[in-house]
Amino acid sequence: MPDEELIDIKFRLYDGSDIGPFRYSSASTVDMLKQRIVSDWPKGKTIVPKAVTEIKLISSGKILENNKTVGQCKIPYGEVPGGVIIMHVVVQPSLAKTKTEMVDSTKGGCFLASCSLFTFWLYLVGTD
Repeated sequence: MPDEELIDIKFRLYDGSDIGPFRYSSASTVDMLKQRIVSDWPKGKTIVPKAVTEIKLISSGKILENNKTVGQCKIPYGEVPGGVIIMHVVVQPSLAKTKTEMVDSTKGGCFLASCSLFTFWLYLVGTD
């Protein structure tokens, strides 16, 4: 039985910093990668994922599905042997949190999308 291929991956965060690189089996799932990201998230960041469900991994411009393996996500062309694959990490807060923040933000000011829509509405109403 041949040895399983090991793949080096590092995760690029929103501010350009990296987590890793770490070596993964090609049979590791995207969900396993996300678990590692949450557990190794650097201290002191302004954006912090609370759970795996808040993370999206992007490789070669595609959002990776949790059930896919690292081997399935690897691009067969253009890679340097022994090189490190960079996956971009996007943190998306849960919908419930976003709704709460929208309500809270309207108390002290104006939520950006609401202001833009309201301004557009005023423009349309004023053009009778």
